[in-house]
Amino acid sequence: MSGRRTGWVLFLLMAAVALAGPLLAPFDPARTIGLPFEAPGGHALLGTDFLGRDVLSRMLSGGWSVLAYAGLATLLAYAVGLPIGLAAGYTRSWLDSVLMRGVDVLIAFPALVFILLVATGLGRGILPVVLATAIIQVPAIARIVRAATVEQSVRGYVEAAVVRGESSVSVLRREVLPNIARPIAADVGLRCTWSVLLIAGVNFLGLGMQPPAADWGLMVSENRAGMDLDLNPAAVLVPAIMLGVLTVAINLISDALSGGER
Repeated sequence: MSGRRTGWVLFLLMAAVALAGPLLAPFDPARTIGLPFEAPGGHALLGTDFLGRDVLSRMLSGGWSVLAYAGLATLLAYAVGLPIGLAAGYTRSWLDSVLMRGVDVLIAFPALVFILLVATGLGRGILPVVLATAIIQVPAIARIVRAATVEQSVRGYVEAAVVRGESSVSVLRREVLPNIARPIAADVGLRCTWSVLLIAGVNFLGLGMQPPAADWGLMVSENRAGMDLDLNPAAVLVPAIMLGVLTVAINLISDALSGGER
């Protein structure tokens, strides 16, 4: 099986778990069903967490937030970065310098530090984390889109459209965008992977999703004690594996798109 097909199979599996999981969960993910860190078996197939809640139910209920918020952060980042990159790459004038120097200021900030600063300043919660995750990825998106736009803007069909008197918006929409779709599609996968990892990392630190919410990143953070004491490692390993499989799936799809694999 090719990398692209493997990636899609894994991604669709993770998406199915995230979307259908809450309906399949045997227990309310916030309900205590036993003692803390019970071993897998009996009524709890993956054991219980640090509060005695069913790990399987929380795993099945914790995926939708990962996909939804990572997808939202990626969408917001592209909603800002794509127009900036297109305008900068097509005009290649003073506007190019102004736009690119503006977004380059963000490159000075390490991604996780920037997100932590925003999350701390605006208060705990997932929305500030999503906003910060989107903002910190704008410079990379703008640079990639700009480079692809510069390459396409000197092609004959673009120059012909300009000679015909088409507006800049029309040229970008009809001539440039369709021809930079492949690198953008590949980068979307990379941005989504970064969003998953960054948001999960901030959730792990306790500044994103808040208890008693079920979230894979938050589950890893909450149940570290069980791993340290070797009580129920599944409470940490299961959500960590789900995050790993999701990021691998997105990366495989992204790599296939960038390499032209069919």
